[in-house]
Amino acid sequence: MRVAVAQISCSLGDPEANLLKVRDFSRRAKDEAGADLIVFPEMTDTGYSMPVIREHAGDWANGFVPGVQEIAKRISIAIVSGVSERDGSSIYNSQIFVDSNGHIAGKYRKTHLYAVAPVEEQTCFAPGDAFVSFGLGGLHFGFSICYDLRFPEMYRKLTADDKVGAFVISSAWPFPRDEHWRVLITARAIENQSYVIASNRVGKDDALWFCGSSAIIDPRGVVIAAASADREELIHADLSEELVLSVRSRVASFAHRREDLYG
Repeated sequence: MRVAVAQISCSLGDPEANLLKVRDFSRRAKDEAGADLIVFPEMTDTGYSMPVIREHAGDWANGFVPGVQEIAKRISIAIVSGVSERDGSSIYNSQIFVDSNGHIAGKYRKTHLYAVAPVEEQTCFAPGDAFVSFGLGGLHFGFSICYDLRFPEMYRKLTADDKVGAFVISSAWPFPRDEHWRVLITARAIENQSYVIASNRVGKDDALWFCGSSAIIDPRGVVIAAASADREELIHADLSEELVLSVRSRVASFAHRREDLYG
């Protein structure tokens, strides 16, 4: 199967404008690349600003999410996007998976909140309490969002328990930690012998400048598609379940794990 990654800037507090960008990049992914799936960054609907998110977070019954569903159905492409989710009195930093028929086929609520000044996500979001995966095109994909990258236990659990062979990461990762981003997405691919499909923001929200460098990395740790640090771009690559199985059969590191020592 072929996946695409949209590296975009977002219009802060303007879900309608951001939805138009989702439409345009999804159309390009389908028409120019023949992609089956496209992945968008974190908080694509509102932009990444806690006060703005609190004001504009939606409940998915109206607005941005139904718009994404209509785009997916019309273009016949599956879409994963970071999106705000208001549920009662709580707001979640979520990822949504919309299949090519326009149905919501899965969602993930960010489990690891970035509780560091000046962002302090815990002042806006409630944490999720479950890891989530979904199947598409013969592969099993695991959700994750931005700061989750710093918690390798999450990715190992998804790989070991849910048989994940690819991770989709929606992010708003900032400068100056761009080298951390590149190292961590590569490490998650290598240590789990899995694809990483990582979509990161460019542009600026409030005081944060985002470092782009979106990438698709194969189970050997080879970067097979990469974007710049500062421009909107569409990248794409083919994924193969056979490659995942081949890499894992040559170096059977999962079978060599010492669970008796890990506690």
